Amino acid sequence: MRQDAGISGDAQRIEQMTWLFFLKVYDAQEDEWEFKSNGTFHSVIPEPLRWRNWATDTKDGKALTGDELLDFVNNNLFPTLQKLPLMPSAPRAHWIVKEVFADLNQYMKNGVLLRQVVNIVDEIDFTDVDDRHTFGDIYEGILKDLQSAGNAGEFYTPRALTDFIIETLNPRLGESVADFTSGTGGFLTSALNYLATQRKTPQDEELWQNSVHGQEWKPLPYLLSITNLLVHGVDEPDIIHCDSLGTPVSSFQNKDRVSVIAMNPPYGGSTEASVKMNFPTDMRSSETADLFMVLIMRRLKEHGRAGVIIPDGFLFGTDGAKLAIKTALLREYNLHTIIRLPGSIFAPYTSIATNIVFFNNETAEGAPEGFKTRETWFYRLDMPEGYKHFNKTNPMKLEHCQPIMDWWNNRKPLQDAEGNDKAKRFTVDELMALSCNFDQCKFPKSEEEILPPDELLKNYYSRRAELDREIDRTLSEIQKILGIDIQQIVAE
Repeated sequence: MRQDAGISGDAQRIEQMTWLFFLKVYDAQEDEWEFKSNGTFHSVIPEPLRWRNWATDTKDGKALTGDELLDFVNNNLFPTLQKLPLMPSAPRAHWIVKEVFADLNQYMKNGVLLRQVVNIVDEIDFTDVDDRHTFGDIYEGILKDLQSAGNAGEFYTPRALTDFIIETLNPRLGESVADFTSGTGGFLTSALNYLATQRKTPQDEELWQNSVHGQEWKPLPYLLSITNLLVHGVDEPDIIHCDSLGTPVSSFQNKDRVSVIAMNPPYGGSTEASVKMNFPTDMRSSETADLFMVLIMRRLKEHGRAGVIIPDGFLFGTDGAKLAIKTALLREYNLHTIIRLPGSIFAPYTSIATNIVFFNNETAEGAPEGFKTRETWFYRLDMPEGYKHFNKTNPMKLEHCQPIMDWWNNRKPLQDAEGNDKAKRFTVDELMALSCNFDQCKFPKSEEEILPPDELLKNYYSRRAELDREIDRTLSEIQKILGIDIQQIVAE
């Protein structure tokens, strides 16, 4: 594909490969639907456009290639699939084809090279268990190559983290698992793998098929996630192409809520004023991660559980919106655990430090009146022995989360060799007295990485604003104690 003049960069190459993968996987899926329907199945794709009828080269000299293949793909295949006429009652699996192709592009300009690529993809037998499993591993590698899906803090979440968070949330068959920024589908496939071991009956298989739900706004990640779920055996992937923040949170009803939410929301991006209007006045933030936290809270069922990767700014920020959101977390949910993650988790794409926030929609036993949280544990996950940083050649592995797993069910305060807190419990009253400053059990200064200038400035202004508010609160308390009007004194 690098020889083709129409493709520039890995993102275009991956998009090109993925629509081919999608059609090949969908064709294999149609074989299964045809078998199950006893001959009553009819493809939503017109017969000449089905993969088996144009892509497969039977070596009889009739396979499309060169300019003829380009003309077919550009002027027939793509326009037809993008405008498929569908009945409103059509199964979700049929709608997927039109949705997937709505925003796709065909970049290749050399029809001979396109034929060669098609032939390679066609060699994969998705009806063969071994081929499908091998391709699943290859596909994961492709997704890792597409680390950055955008410029607003959207990065491929290491499989070690998605697996760890899902294992910790412990979803059960019959529960709904959701990711409202599903990206390439990492959390959803981790959930599918975790739930797969619980299948024992045909009824269990049906529950498994309908267990995960996603939403994704950007076209390429949406295509990648749909294909990812198809590769993992989901007949009708329930991933919606939409802006998750585009719906007023006050409109969500019980039917819109889910049992388990596992997410890594985009962060660092700004939000349009119209989107902020979908959120309560005191929680309208310009930071997308803040708004996603509100969305997650509103869409979590009673007794539901959430594990969310969030940037450091959310922990130490105490501006109006962040303070309101964190106060609501303590009052309306059981915020039981915050895991501090090493700064190189997403290296080399960003050095922003991140954390995992775990909370449940339930009242903790012994929680004080007016709160559902009784206490919150903070745990700092240090770099494993022998590692200075995670990187492409030394990525994070599930085994690196073992210290958290060992501590999780036997919680106790911990300190490192220098006497710094590594694990510590704070009561909800203590956190409220700290003005919801969740920046606890932080990494020692000597281990902090030098951030890019824009991130340093952002952190500086956030911390300065926090200090200003702390000074204002202190002055207000002095004013009450002394019974004087400081503002009047300043004015004079």
